[in-house]
Parts: sequence; structure tokens; C-alpha cells
Amino acid sequence: MTIQWFPGHMAKARREVTEKLKMIDVVIELLDARVPLSSRNPMIDEIVSHKPRLVLLNKADLADPKITDEWSAYFEDQGSKVLAIDSQTGKGAREIPGAAKELAKPLLDKLKSKGMKPRAIRALILGIPNVGKSTLINRLAVKKIAKTGDRPGVTKQQQWIKVGKEMELLDTPGILWPKFEDQTTGFRLAATGAIKDELLDFQEIALFALRYLKVHYPERIKERYKLEEIPEDALQLYDDIGKKRGCLLSGGYIDYDKAAEIILRELRAGKLGRLSLERPSDYE
Repeated sequence: MTIQWFPGHMAKARREVTEKLKMIDVVIELLDARVPLSSRNPMIDEIVSHKPRLVLLNKADLADPKITDEWSAYFEDQGSKVLAIDSQTGKGAREIPGAAKELAKPLLDKLKSKGMKPRAIRALILGIPNVGKSTLINRLAVKKIAKTGDRPGVTKQQQWIKVGKEMELLDTPGILWPKFEDQTTGFRLAATGAIKDELLDFQEIALFALRYLKVHYPERIKERYKLEEIPEDALQLYDDIGKKRGCLLSGGYIDYDKAAEIILRELRAGKLGRLSLERPSDYE
């Protein structure tokens, strides 16, 4: 299965981001803490590389905290300021305006030295679909401004949003890139819900997730699905989970579609505990 998703509004968003960039002081990049590098759009990296960058590792409540610390160090080594946050509960969100102000200070000081009046920081917030961008914006604005949803592709156009008196956010639609060079990236994004489920083969995505979890989080699988042992073969593990969850058709055959849906739904909801589906060492 080849995973691609690049709707027309995303191509338009790319053009609009480029056009608005001259007005921006700071770029706020929202990543999924469970798959930070896979959820980092290299196309956006090219467009905004010269702007100060605040990296937010969102959904940190669902990610492995030890691995999130490793990712924070990884991005800090690249010169970005990093905050681990949870846009749903608001954990870490209060630190965002201060961090953005710190990054914008050299520019604002320069404007002040030229005799210009102080103004609000202008921040561009970017992130791939379903990374929690609209939820975060509503929390920062302390009211419901941006549309939210548990599916990707809800935001369709840009809008300016005031965050108190000191910051203005330019919201943009989530932008994926036209082609994943490594299909593993597509599988990770599919497993965490960044790509529309209608475009996916759930069985392949569930099997991909099980292969990773079997290596890195075997005890979580055993505990969640009440298994005595984890079989070497991921297909056998798939069968065992299907049987344990009663995903059976007439004749005792496994209903693999139903089993896959259960596995992915529970993984995305954190029912298997706090998990990360990639780590910096995967790229060494």
C-alpha cells in the first residue's frame, strides 16, 4: 500500500504561507510528540527556515515521556526552542506566548531602536492535519475561534487570531507534502490518525503498528490484550488479539478488519499507555 494525501487546499496553503511570511516574526511548528520527525513537514522547513522557530511537541500526554525528552534534545540541538504540551488539557500552553516573545525579542528590539511603536508579536502556526492545531489555538485565544475535529483536514483557510494583547497568530490549514520519500513515514502518520481513514487499508496499518510495538512495548501489548506471551510472528499476534477481542466470523475465522479497527482506535486513544512510534535513534 502506498500512502499519499495532498488535497488542493493544501497546495493553496503552501502558496499562502510563502506570501504571508514577510509579515511573520516567529514560526510556531506543531508536531505530534508520538511521531515528531514523521509529522515534521520538510516542505515547510524549506519555506520558513530563516525564521525563529518554536517547536511544540503536542499530544505529549499520549507519548512516551522518556522518548519525548530525547526528541526535545534533538530539536534543541538543531537550534529550535522546544516545549512539550497537551493542547487538550492546556498543559504547557501558558508557556507559549513567553517563548514566542523571547524568540521575537531581537527583531522587536531592532524595530524599537528605529523609533517604531511596540506591537504584538506576529506568529505563524503550522502543523500537519489532525496534530491538534485548532484545539491549541482555541485554548490560547480562550474562546472557540478555530474549527476542531477528530479527523484531519478541518481547517480550510488562513485566519488571524488574537492571543491576549501581546501575540497574534496566523492559522493555516494542515499541510502534508506531495510525496512521502519513505513509506514508513506514511504508515506512522496513518497509525496516529493524521491521514483520512477512508484512504487507508486498516489491516496493513495495524500490522505495521504491532510490529513496532512488539519490539519496543511488548509488555503493554500483553497487559492490554491479556496475552501470556508475544509470538515472534506479528501475523500470529494479530490473530491472538482478534481472538481475545472476539473478532470472529462464522466458522471461527478472524474478522481482521474489526481487529485492525480495535488496535488502531485503542493505540490512538492511549489505551495501551503512553507510546512513541519513532525515536531519534531510528534515524542514526
